Amino acid sequence: MTDILFAIGIDGGGTGTRAVLADRQGRELAQGRGGPSGLGLGIERAWASIGVACADAFTQAGFALDWSRCVLGCGLAGVNNASWLAAFRAQAPLDALVVESDAYTTVVGAHGGAPGLIVALGTGSIAAALDPAGACRIAGGFGFPSGDEASGAWLGLRALAHAQQALDGRVARDALADALLAEIGAADRDTLVEWSCDANQTAYARLAPIVFAHRAHPYAAALIAQAGDEIGKMIDALDPQRALPVALCGGLADALAPAVPARHAGRLRAPLEDSAHGALRLALRYASGVRI
Repeated sequence: MTDILFAIGIDGGGTGTRAVLADRQGRELAQGRGGPSGLGLGIERAWASIGVACADAFTQAGFALDWSRCVLGCGLAGVNNASWLAAFRAQAPLDALVVESDAYTTVVGAHGGAPGLIVALGTGSIAAALDPAGACRIAGGFGFPSGDEASGAWLGLRALAHAQQALDGRVARDALADALLAEIGAADRDTLVEWSCDANQTAYARLAPIVFAHRAHPYAAALIAQAGDEIGKMIDALDPQRALPVALCGGLADALAPAVPARHAGRLRAPLEDSAHGALRLALRYASGVRI
């Protein structure tokens, strides 16, 4: 490990990739961004996005990217699929690699490696709890479209149902439906069906901000309330004794915090660090010779 000069933490999901670059002592040097790198979107695409994010960080820091001098810690959506993970490792451009779920790196970052619970709310969703023994348990996160409750894709998929019904007259045409249809560029039934057939979780997640922008609309308000209930269920499943601090993380955390049930609202804490910094912690442990 003596040749390692840089440690990189990666937070990769269905919407984008963040890289945090540090020296071997953990001093942060720069950050970079790339496209989506959730493994469900394709292994080649994941590595391409990670490469872009890392190159961006190295450019910001004024260094050339040399994988042979790096240790890479990744927190990625989709690593629980064994075949995807094996393919991802097989295509790695470096040997010094640690790969965990984005849920694990999120809970490590949010609570600084201490026991705690997170609910990650972005394109997808998942809850994770880290216990005093260092074991990580998860709830939710079964993936789009059947799971990932309270996520951006989950909200977007359900919001589109309102637009569909407004388009053919089953419910009244209103500002929420118009905003959704405008976002996807659907002027009629055929273009809406075409968009739906092509859309993935990332596309549906882009509709979530429209739900929050129309939170006073009864349909949007009901969706947000249902999302809050789903968050509460995940917390209950992982911490029935209500003993752990809880952090909401991800791009929808602030928007959904007011919807968290009252029984958990008092335990909410701001995350100490994000998933990329949690992944950086794993990379630094690897560089110090501590195997994960």
